[in-house]
Amino acid sequence: MNPLDQLKQFTTVVADTGNFRQLAAFAPQDATTNPSLILKAVQQPDYAPLLDEAVAAHRSAPVDEIVDQVLVRFGREILALIPGRVSTEVDARLSFDTAATVARAHRLMALYEEAGIGRERVLVKIAATWEGIQAARILEHEGIHCNLTLLFAFCQAVACGDAGVRLISPFVGRIYDWHRKAAGSAWDEAAQAGPNDPGVRSVAQIYAYYKKFDIPTEVMGASFRNLGQILALAGCDLLTISPELLAALQAADTPVVRRLDPATARADTTVHAVSFNEASFRYALNADAMATEKLAEGIRAFAADAQRLDALIEDRRASPAA
Repeated sequence: MNPLDQLKQFTTVVADTGNFRQLAAFAPQDATTNPSLILKAVQQPDYAPLLDEAVAAHRSAPVDEIVDQVLVRFGREILALIPGRVSTEVDARLSFDTAATVARAHRLMALYEEAGIGRERVLVKIAATWEGIQAARILEHEGIHCNLTLLFAFCQAVACGDAGVRLISPFVGRIYDWHRKAAGSAWDEAAQAGPNDPGVRSVAQIYAYYKKFDIPTEVMGASFRNLGQILALAGCDLLTISPELLAALQAADTPVVRRLDPATARADTTVHAVSFNEASFRYALNADAMATEKLAEGIRAFAADAQRLDALIEDRRASPAA
């Protein structure tokens, strides 16, 4: 078996893409999308018709409603090609508004259900701010399952577990990026590789904590920069991987060894339970410069791409051909 097939023995492999025509080559269980991936996809000839059709069918609707139609259309196409779930993201501009996040999640789920797709096949993707986590708490209670994204700090993971969130997406590569930049010329790539990678260490800590205390929230490592990061997390509940790295895994000849194991985590006596209220959560997040910076940066980037998608829809709507 190639490394991708070996990895699937320990970990659920998820494709991180809006380019659903690539999915068949990798046979992932689930798939994730985000505003940046959807924006990139709809500007390609193969996928532009999905945007045009949504605009034509809902020309008089508010832009945010048309955006949700586009997101769900992509989700439906993806679900036709995979056996599992798709993650569809709430507008990042709502990341600090619990009520608005819940309302947008309701609308996304309603669109899926109108298309005959059950809740068990959809994860609503929400930024792991305090407000986003509280929105997820409400949604999970209603049977709408969530994927909390832009997760960089241990306090975010603990709060998500306490809220009963179905799945979290800690961002391995972006943590690595921050530490590499902060170290500058002192960065030692070889010494910080594999299990010593700061992003890998973050996910391993969260995984161990969840397994130690039987927290059912699924851990899905995300945002990878290289194969070493992926292989160092073999055994994680899920890993969401770009098509480029999925192809690299298929072509590699590196043996895959399980690195994360629930039995080992449960036996670890050094892991202790913690909890956070709003004040202590905000303090812990603020104390983590990396997490504070990367969370803010991620929200800004997704919000900017959401604005670009809005503008693209407005341009299509103004066109007589739309």
